[in-house]
Amino acid sequence: MRLIIWFSRVSLFVVYFWFGILKIVGNSPAEPLVHQLFDITLVRLIDFPTFLLWFGVFECLIAVMWLVPKLTYIAHNTTIFHVILTIVPIFALTNVTWTGLLSPTILGQYIMKNLLLLSCVMLVTHIYKLETHINHK
Repeated sequence: MRLIIWFSRVSLFVVYFWFGILKIVGNSPAEPLVHQLFDITLVRLIDFPTFLLWFGVFECLIAVMWLVPKLTYIAHNTTIFHVILTIVPIFALTNVTWTGLLSPTILGQYIMKNLLLLSCVMLVTHIYKLETHINHK
């Protein structure tokens, strides 16, 4: 089980760090989608290049937290917050996330994969909770 949990932690690290770095260096394939959502939500608060940079840094921080077991609960809550943010286009940008009823575009599918991240996050957090509870008895 420990190997599965560490593989899950490393997988979360790889996905979040990779996607974050791509945003930081300005090479993310998700950038047009992020920009469209930004234009209907945050455009009056911050400029897009600054937002994208900090969003990438945020994703990299999430990644690193998953490698530090003592930060599991913070990583869990931060990831849930991130996933909520990233699911918004499914509802707010339906013209680019759906081609029809129950038929997501590739961008919609890209967003839906976050359900897999959530299941991985819940598993890692649950096992961490069990392990820390057992070790404190």
